[in-house]
Amino acid sequence: MSDILIIGGGVIGVSAAYYLAREGVSVTLIDKKDVAAGSSWGNAGLICPNHSEPIPGPGVLSQGLKWLLDAESPFYIKPRLDPDLMRWLWRFRGYCNQSAQDRAIPRLRDMQRASLELYRQLIDEEAIGCDFEEKGGLLAFRTEAGLEAGLTHAAHMARFGLKLQPLDADAIHALEPTLHPEIKGGVYHQEDAFLTPHKFVFGLAEAAKRLGATILGDAEVRGFATSNQRITAVWTTQGDFQPRQVALAAGAWSTGLARRINLHLPMQPAKGYSISIPRPASSPQRYVIFAERNAVATPMGDELRFAGTLELSGLNAAINERRVIAIRKAAREYLVLPEPLPAGHVWQGLRPVSPDGLPYIGRSQQMSNLVVATGHAMLGLSMGPITGKLVSELIQNQPTSLPLDGFEVDRFG
Repeated sequence: MSDILIIGGGVIGVSAAYYLAREGVSVTLIDKKDVAAGSSWGNAGLICPNHSEPIPGPGVLSQGLKWLLDAESPFYIKPRLDPDLMRWLWRFRGYCNQSAQDRAIPRLRDMQRASLELYRQLIDEEAIGCDFEEKGGLLAFRTEAGLEAGLTHAAHMARFGLKLQPLDADAIHALEPTLHPEIKGGVYHQEDAFLTPHKFVFGLAEAAKRLGATILGDAEVRGFATSNQRITAVWTTQGDFQPRQVALAAGAWSTGLARRINLHLPMQPAKGYSISIPRPASSPQRYVIFAERNAVATPMGDELRFAGTLELSGLNAAINERRVIAIRKAAREYLVLPEPLPAGHVWQGLRPVSPDGLPYIGRSQQMSNLVVATGHAMLGLSMGPITGKLVSELIQNQPTSLPLDGFEVDRFG
């Protein structure tokens, strides 16, 4: 029986299993489906220190309410009577201001920079083939108004030491000739990288197993036994476990699991979509964000992936075809693409979003042998390896590589 049980087989859980196994700790990872079966499969593949803003920010909620009835909008809240959603939105609105955003940016920046360094090490040391590229990315604008606002925002972000280069129309087309002729300019995000996410997670999972970790799929949690503020057993469809410590890294499903042990972990599942097509000859060479549409194109080996949108519609896997159509339309507006565009593979995934846009990383005051690592919103891949390393350090009672203030598990009571 393993000393440590990790719940969740995404990039965070697998990274934690790897770092624990590397330290010689007996660890088992379980997932209700399989490794990388959730958001670690079809996301945009970005490792992006230059995008260190949390989701809540000035004007975000008011803009979301304006888009409330537009199912093709970049930020869509499905109208429904859901007390958890109402409470979450009430908390969320308290962080939709510049001061809250500015407090969060350095924390997210440092997490992503630390992860980028770990990606370099892991990919090199474990020979993980995952189409890793350090070419940076582009934020492209189709409108003069959008470009003006984008350059103002880039100047603000540069105050935090981020490497951003403004580009006029000539400069951005010279850097990325596949951009649509209507692109007015943009921002070059110089320190960012990208990869094919599931290839990395699969490769790291294999490395963890070589180091002695046990990884079990089709192992859904049925319940917990607790005593004296400790988890004493975890009941699953693959048998029962009595671990010394538990790490909860189940993404959008973490809130429901935490509730079973009376831990309050407010999050909303934010649905995103992606479309992966065979990479055309005219593919961009780095990621391109369609600024006014909040979508992105990422080259991934022999594929080109379009991803985007943020949809608060509850914990469900339904695909809203209008949102898929909106991503296809955006791709046509920002890139020169072949006709006809292949249908490709359509994917949806749920990202866990806390009210303040920051992850939960740390020990719970409710359960002394529980470490929580979830709530990373759209930056789960970008912060995955460092979060896994932090989980390993917490479980082993070691000093953490980064400070965890702001990420407290019990900060909402």
